[in-house]
Amino acid sequence: MSLPFGTVVSLIWAAWLLYWFVSAFGTKRAARVDSLGTMLVYRVPLLLGFALLFSNLPWAGLEWLWRAFLPAAMGWAWLGLLLLLLGVGFACWARVALGRNWSATVQLKQGHELVVVGPYRWVRHPIYTGILLGLFGTALVIGEWRGLLALALVAAGFWFKLRHEEVWMRERFGAAYVDYMRHTKALIPGIV
Repeated sequence: MSLPFGTVVSLIWAAWLLYWFVSAFGTKRAARVDSLGTMLVYRVPLLLGFALLFSNLPWAGLEWLWRAFLPAAMGWAWLGLLLLLLGVGFACWARVALGRNWSATVQLKQGHELVVVGPYRWVRHPIYTGILLGLFGTALVIGEWRGLLALALVAAGFWFKLRHEEVWMRERFGAAYVDYMRHTKALIPGIV
């Protein structure tokens, strides 16, 4: 990863993280909260994925992950940067659409509302879609195998989390959520 692209990628993710932290204030109070054990099942892969992505030194025994999977070409880095920006922007738009119903963990809020506007018209979990697209873009910028492994780890964590969330959403919203699931894919419009 060249220094300018690496710095830009880090700044974009840092800005996203700052926005995520600041926008968490003012959300509705939780009515039901996930258990610590269940939370760890999806949080550990997320943390490992991001740690792997932003680690500058190869981990012992895993040096091969720092080898290139793409030829060194500026075109890949520019494409990756574009996908990162699109993904982070999509996730932020979804965060705005959720408003006070948002939470970092699986929760039901007091007065929780079913949001089906904005990017939720196209996918049920657009925050995950956006973050995964951003991670794919980051993997292209880095061009090393660790980027793809990080993407796979985060995708696995999100897949578990979204399945868990949907159980709670079906319990809370019943037939309305089942109908929403029938007409709206989880992560990729028309596909998955």
